[in-house]
Amino acid sequence: MSAKPKVAFFDFAGCEGDQLEIINLEDRLLDLVEVVDIVSFREAMSEHSDDYEIAFVEGSITTQHDLERLEKVRSNADILIAIGACATIAGVNAIRNDQDFEKVKERVYGEDAELFDDPDAELFEAFEKAYPAQAFVDVEYQVPGCPIDGDEFIQMITLLLEGGDPSLPNHAVCVDCKIEENTCTFERGETCLGPITRGGGCDATCVTQGARCWGCRGMVDNPDDDVYEEVLQEYDVTTEQLVNEFTLYWSWERNPEYPAEPPEVQQ
Repeated sequence: MSAKPKVAFFDFAGCEGDQLEIINLEDRLLDLVEVVDIVSFREAMSEHSDDYEIAFVEGSITTQHDLERLEKVRSNADILIAIGACATIAGVNAIRNDQDFEKVKERVYGEDAELFDDPDAELFEAFEKAYPAQAFVDVEYQVPGCPIDGDEFIQMITLLLEGGDPSLPNHAVCVDCKIEENTCTFERGETCLGPITRGGGCDATCVTQGARCWGCRGMVDNPDDDVYEEVLQEYDVTTEQLVNEFTLYWSWERNPEYPAEPPEVQQ
C-alpha cells in the first residue's frame, strides 16, 4: 500500500446513509484526507477515477447491473471494505428474500409493477433476492451497522493504514450494555437481539436511548454457543424465537447464499 493510498466510495441498493455518516465526520474527515487520497465519492465530489487501492462499498446487490459494477470495483481494488448493514448482511433489502417476489413488486410499485414485463420500459433486471457484497466477491473487511458508527469507521481505517488488524470484534451487544450500565431490555419486559448481535462499535446506543437492539450489526459468530444464552434461558426465550421475531436485518444471514453463478434475473 502506498504512503497515501487512493480510496474510492461506491453505492449500490441502499439509502446511502453510511456515506452520509462519513461526510458528517466534518473535521475528522479533513484529517482523513491528509492520509488518504479520495479519488471517487459521488456524495461528496464530482471527480471520479478508477485508479484506487481501497474501495468502500455501501448497499445490497440486487440487479445484474449491480453485480457487474461490484466485480469491476473488486478487480480495481487491492482492498475492498463493505460498509453498513446492506453491504455486509444485505440489510433491509433482504426482507424480500423470504417472500413471493411478484407480490413484493406489486406491494412496492402497485399498478406500475406491470412495467417489469414491458421490455420497452428498459428497467434494470432485478434478482429475486438481495445479497451482500461478500456473496459474490472477496471482502477483506467490514464496518457493520445501520448506519455505521463514524468513530468505528475512523478506528478501522486508522488501524488499516498503521498496519494493524481491523477485523470485527466478536462479543455481543450485551457487553456494551453492561459498560453503559443500561437496564437490560428483557427486564423492561421487551425482547432484544443484543445477546446474539455483534457489538463493539455501536456502544449499545439503541438500548441506551430506550429502544432495543434490532441486530443491524449482524450476528456474533456461533451465536448458539454464546455465553449470553443464559440470558435467554432466564427469560424463557430461545435463540430461534429471537431470530424469528426480528427479520428486519437478518433475512439473508439466516439463510446465507453464495451463488457460484449470477442469480436468475426477474423481469
